[in-house]
Amino acid sequence: MEEKQGQTYKLLREKREVPESVKENLKKFTRTKKSILEALKEEEMTVRQLSQKLGLPSHELLFYLMTLVKYGSVQTGIIDDMDEYYTYKIKA
Repeated sequence: MEEKQGQTYKLLREKREVPESVKENLKKFTRTKKSILEALKEEEMTVRQLSQKLGLPSHELLFYLMTLVKYGSVQTGIIDDMDEYYTYKIKA
């Protein structure tokens, strides 16, 4: 019995429907990720600056930002003048 490429994926997709809430969460994550990366293209920013610019609560923005740091899209930059906050920038 010969299996065609992608057949297993197709069968699993037919058997298990992805809930709409999961799809919406993924869309939200993708939109937020893009907006963070766009903001960081302009200049290095702290969590507070990003939060104000994007209109997201700091704790929510931090979750997305740390995910981007973990997977290598963003890295820490310099520490601010008051030695309180790191800036973040797109990984070169």
